Amino acid sequence: MGEPAQVMPPVERQPEKWLDSWKAIAAYLNRDVTTVQRWEKREGMPVHRHVHAKRGSVYALPEELDDWIQSRRGSVQPVEASESESEPEQPEPEKSPEATGETPSPSSLWRAWVVPLAAALCLGVAAIAVWFAVRHRTTPPVEFKVQSLAVLPLRNLSGEPAQQYLADGVTEALISRLSTIHDLRVISHTSVSRFKDPQLSVPEIAKQLGVDAVVEGSVTKQGNRLRVTVQLIRGTTDEHLWSETYDRKMSDALTLESDLAQSIAEKVQVTVTGEERQRLSSAAPVAPEVYELYLKGQFALGQGNTAGVEQGIDDFQQAVKRDANFAPAYLGLASAYTGLGTIFSGVPPEETRPKVIHFAEQALALDPNLADAHVVLANTLQQQWHWAEAEAEYRRALAISPNSAKAQEGFADWLSDQGRTDEAVTWIQRARALDPAGVSGGDVSWMLFMARRYDDAIRESCSALALQPDHAAELMGLAFPLIANNQAADAIPVLEKSLSLSQQSPAVAGMLIHAYAKAGRRSDALRLLAELNRQRKTGYVPAGAFVNAYLGLGDTEQSFYWLEQAYKEQSNILQFLKTHPQFDPIRGDPRFADLLRRVFPS
Repeated sequence: MGEPAQVMPPVERQPEKWLDSWKAIAAYLNRDVTTVQRWEKREGMPVHRHVHAKRGSVYALPEELDDWIQSRRGSVQPVEASESESEPEQPEPEKSPEATGETPSPSSLWRAWVVPLAAALCLGVAAIAVWFAVRHRTTPPVEFKVQSLAVLPLRNLSGEPAQQYLADGVTEALISRLSTIHDLRVISHTSVSRFKDPQLSVPEIAKQLGVDAVVEGSVTKQGNRLRVTVQLIRGTTDEHLWSETYDRKMSDALTLESDLAQSIAEKVQVTVTGEERQRLSSAAPVAPEVYELYLKGQFALGQGNTAGVEQGIDDFQQAVKRDANFAPAYLGLASAYTGLGTIFSGVPPEETRPKVIHFAEQALALDPNLADAHVVLANTLQQQWHWAEAEAEYRRALAISPNSAKAQEGFADWLSDQGRTDEAVTWIQRARALDPAGVSGGDVSWMLFMARRYDDAIRESCSALALQPDHAAELMGLAFPLIANNQAADAIPVLEKSLSLSQQSPAVAGMLIHAYAKAGRRSDALRLLAELNRQRKTGYVPAGAFVNAYLGLGDTEQSFYWLEQAYKEQSNILQFLKTHPQFDPIRGDPRFADLLRRVFPS
């Protein structure tokens, strides 16, 4: 559990932002002091203590009070509807006749003896009635058990936008820890990030995400200290279930995240195994500058562009230099080099994959329970056709973090590559249920395409593009099922737009050549192919781009020539040999069977 909030040292803030006494807090809330003290004690209202000898010296931040009042709608009554704020006056006890020197009258004797006796009898009857009611009650009270949970982006209350990386990092770390609990479905960070500045109520957000409860709160960094305030809210009713404030030194940030995750697991009443509890509680001190560099690197990777990836690599490298035993920084490097190795970044796989494997293995040597490190390693092993090893890593990641959408999506890819396409569709749909934003319609579309469900694949891609019409990868993904569904002419404008948005990506160009050829526009296909060959003389062009181009043109000899080049560079396209519909025209060729045996050795 968190340390008491009173350990927070005084911080430098402008005086007008403080409510520096019970009286000031009460005036701000339009209540009396007794009421706000009761709210702090019973309802978790955020009030903090100064560290000095003067007992009872408190302060509150208006923004925290505003957030708390908003979260307690329906629990905290407005002024005009509230009950009387003052305590009822206690009547003075009657003086006995003996005390006044008067002779007691018969009526006073009756009041003195009969009334107390009657009251005692009534209390006895009431007690018996309550005993029978409890003794014979057949329906026990229903306890609210949380089976699904969303941790909304924690708010940055530091007053500095540049500190946003810290709030995002703590949010993601908390989600990652809670995702290790098998008995709890936890929505992924990507999908909750769109609620950073929500215009919706908690019940509306909970309904959209399909969860029983929501965690929301704030992060404040003050000097070398970190404060995290969180509250647990019932999704359907907006009912406040629990709140807590955690204060730590920045060097104890990982311990703070661990304590917070354990507290939430306890409050939602999920079953936590011994192994899961050990993972939740695992934490070690980390130098503040190392932790901040790591969080900045994660924030840079989240920008989704090459510049962000390069900045992330720099941040992670600096973190490793300062602390060679900080496993998450190595995972950050592995993830960053994975991003550089995509078809849109244009870095040859022989440059990135060895680094990915090296850094992922270093991360796991320091912390074997980093689920994402197992996923990153599995992805790269799969690209190198180490199928059994990749499967083992995916399954290890799923055992550690059953709520990892990344692990489920990666395993879906592995299943699809093995030809187990129906299972792959099931797994990708599970992943999307956990991370509907991170696992897009385009990801689902690809699995449906491999399963040859072209209409369903087109529908999923169109749904994804309705949300992100200028997403180059999603546009390219739509082209595959369109072409396979004999709609190559429809795929052409889609790919032309993708080519422009991707800054003339060779991979997109290869698919556009394919579409031109299938639509009967052979001259356009040959013109673009000539441009691709010129581009190859000055920079790296993946062999897969030429494979797609020549398969579209129907040139079998050139297709096999470039398939051999793809084999030499371990191109990603060869993962799909068993299932990719574009290989159908050459599946009967003995050279294809030989290639299949080499990529998928028995």
